[in-house]
Amino acid sequence: MSTPVEAFIIHLARAEARRPQVDHLLAACPVPARIVDAVDGRALPVQEIDTVYTRKSLHAPSYPFDMTVGEVGCFLSHRKAWQAILDAGLDVGLVIEDDVEMDAAEFARALELARAHVASHGIVQFQVRQIAEPGPVIASAGDIVLTRPVIIPLRASCTLYSRAALELLLAQTTRFDRPIDGHVQLHWVTGLRPLIVIPSGVRDKGATIGGTTIQARNVPLLRRIRRELLRPIYRYRIAALSRGNDQPSG
Repeated sequence: MSTPVEAFIIHLARAEARRPQVDHLLAACPVPARIVDAVDGRALPVQEIDTVYTRKSLHAPSYPFDMTVGEVGCFLSHRKAWQAILDAGLDVGLVIEDDVEMDAAEFARALELARAHVASHGIVQFQVRQIAEPGPVIASAGDIVLTRPVIIPLRASCTLYSRAALELLLAQTTRFDRPIDGHVQLHWVTGLRPLIVIPSGVRDKGATIGGTTIQARNVPLLRRIRRELLRPIYRYRIAALSRGNDQPSG
């Protein structure tokens, strides 16, 4: 018998254009689903941000960018969803962001394979875009496969967690130095090696429902240029550490 799963959909109340998509997710999701009220980074007092976010890098490689208040709010929203899963007494929980579009039939099949293996691996990602290097196949069911990527993809759009993984992540992230997906990418820090399921049954719909609620808008030109220069360097360091610590788990 499959482990019971519930879904927790992160939704920012002021993002009213996304509410119809949330209702669609509630209806399409093949497991019971509820809404988690997102933490609004714009509304957080500076003192509260400073208690959870540090601009001094905590882990290698150093994160070269300052997080936006939206990214801080996003990380705290995921932590809130993680805690809600634990508070519900679940051994497995699904966290979904509200800009995800779901193919209900395909996602149900992908979820069934993922839930059979999440206990031994901790995290299974349902990516909303194609992955260039998905890695070796761990398990399959028909045309659905689970793979173990060497470099953990960014994006935390839709993720299945085991209870043990959530307890570990919550303990590790009382303070954080980079966005949620960037932290999960550091498997040599977290001790968790996420799998990805392909096809995932989900895709990104953010551009058609109001755009990002996380990234800063109207970024000054010099800051944009700095990001473009530093991004490939950071990605290279992530790739090097990922390959240098490529030990399977589970």
